Amino acid sequence: MTNETLAQELIAMTDRDRELQQGDDPAARLAHRRVTVRNAERLAEILADHGWPAITEVGAEAARRAWLIAQHADRQLDLQRTALELMTRAAETGEAEPQHLAMLRDRVLVNEGRPQVYGTQIAGVVDGAPVSWPCEDPERMDERRAGVGLAPFAEHVARHAPR
Repeated sequence: MTNETLAQELIAMTDRDRELQQGDDPAARLAHRRVTVRNAERLAEILADHGWPAITEVGAEAARRAWLIAQHADRQLDLQRTALELMTRAAETGEAEPQHLAMLRDRVLVNEGRPQVYGTQIAGVVDGAPVSWPCEDPERMDERRAGVGLAPFAEHVARHAPR
């Protein structure tokens, strides 16, 4: 049985995040930061009360939105670590998407100042080309990416290239 109330809450939280993410001016960036912090605080409560919002509990879209909240909680690394641990267990039983888990794992590693595993986190753009944060064993990165259902790295950076 799905928890429709929790599903709708997760979706609503990230709808506001998405709206504010588009702004470039300082006021919009500050508003976005406040929303991501508030969303992360609420996700921490949800994780403490319910564990990871599983696909069969909240539906695939709301589970994806829970991941998105954790992914955007860069200023709350403890929450990201907790989400990563719970999401890892959920992924082992098919209750979380492996590619979302890979992206959160990379995000946590980058936020800890360590090399990422899957090359999902882009550090910036140099001479018009996206550049990833350092990645362990880069020669085998595409193999690891394929193992979790992520596109090859070249396709990933092509999506982030300035237009």
